[in-house]
Parts: sequence; structure tokens; C-alpha cells
Amino acid sequence: MLTDMSVLVASTITAALMRRKPSNTRTWGWARLEVITAAAGAVVLLIVGIYALIEAGMRLFGGSKAEIDDIGLLLFVGILGLAANIISIFILASQRKDNMNMKAAFLEVMNDALGSVAVVASALVMISTGWNGFDAVAGAVIALMMIPRAIKLLSNAVKVLLEETPEGLDLDKVREHLENVPHVVAVHDLHASTVSTGMPILMAHVVVERGLTMEQAAGILTQLQDCLREHFPVSVPHTTFQLEPEGYSSPSSNELHE
Repeated sequence: MLTDMSVLVASTITAALMRRKPSNTRTWGWARLEVITAAAGAVVLLIVGIYALIEAGMRLFGGSKAEIDDIGLLLFVGILGLAANIISIFILASQRKDNMNMKAAFLEVMNDALGSVAVVASALVMISTGWNGFDAVAGAVIALMMIPRAIKLLSNAVKVLLEETPEGLDLDKVREHLENVPHVVAVHDLHASTVSTGMPILMAHVVVERGLTMEQAAGILTQLQDCLREHFPVSVPHTTFQLEPEGYSSPSSNELHE
């Protein structure tokens, strides 16, 4: 319960901070906090899942047994917890695709809801058969369901934190498209990453023909931006292009890293 509350409180605080406007010191606002909170939530889910799996194994195969004094109270608490979880699931369901933070919160609530279902089912099994090992089996099943989801969420968060290229964006094809824009000679120092969910960014140095007018340069920028917004599975609305005349030489990021 403590871990559930911790993840939900952290997700709520993160959602509130993300609404703050960017500043000179935080030019992207608190957008990246979404990914950090999601990563932390995924780690918590992973630890809880592994612990539940180990505990279930010890109960099933190690001879450890838990004695239940009041099965009726157990059933009541399970039903009450499930009702609260269902309400939370309905609240979070529509937001879980918006960002990683809400997805982490949704997974935590879903994990808790499945735990409540396991409690109710275990109480009913104990009432009908007297066997108190069903909750260990249910706990193991829930853990096996949640661990892969936690790993996937953590993997996605780490990819963003490492500033990997957004999934679905092939930089070789991006370069090819950009170099097909009229008056563009070459593209180098091409980088793409994700600030937070739904906020991919791209930057590049674009070598253009000499002697272009300001109007022509502006037209090239418009075509480059339109290309990134329209031609790829991942639309990139935020782009930064540095136009360089053909023959211009400056230290590139590639050269600096050699």
C-alpha cells in the first residue's frame, strides 16, 4: 500500500509541475520530469513484482504458510480495495496514453487492483475448500503479468533519458528527404531525441547553395520543417536547422568526438 501511494503521489506532483511554463533556467519546463518519474515508478513495480514472485515461491515450495484468522474480514477488505481501484482505473484509463508518468500510475493501480482480485478470490477459495495457498498462486501470476510491463516502461524511459532517436524515425531516410529539398547540398550533424512523451525534437546543419536570397533561405526552412511534420510516422513539429553556405567550414559535433 505504501508503494502504491508513493507512486500515485509522485505521479500527481509530476503532472502538476509539468503544467508550469518554461523559463530561462528550465527551457523545456518540467517536461523531462515525466520520464524520470515513470522510470522510478517502473523500478518500484519491478521490485514489488520480483519480491511477490519470490514470496509466492517460498509459500508454495518452501513450506511457509500464512494463517488467516478472519476470512470474512479478508473478503471485505479485498472487495473494498477493488472498488477503490476500479474508480482509480477509470480516472487514469483515458490519460495513460498521454505520457509515461500516467502510464506508470495506471500500471501501479492496475497491479493493486489485480492484488485485490487475488485477495477476494483467495478468500472465496478458502471459504469453499479451506486451502490457503491460492493467494500465493494468484500473487505469482500477477507478478508474472506486471514484471514484463514494468521492464518495457523502464526501457522506454531509459531510451528517452539516453536521448535515443524516437522510435519510428529513421535518420537515414530523414537525411535523404532533407537532401532532396531544392537548393540543399548536404545535411550533417543530424540529431533527434525526445524531451517527453509526444515531444520529439530534431536538429541539423544544412548545407545550401551559395548566393541564396533571404526569401529563398526562408523557403528552404519552411520545406525542411514541412518535411519533418508530414513525411514520417513520427511527426516532428520542433526542429532547429542551421543553414550553411556551400564550402563553409566549422567544427562539427562529429569532428569534436573523433
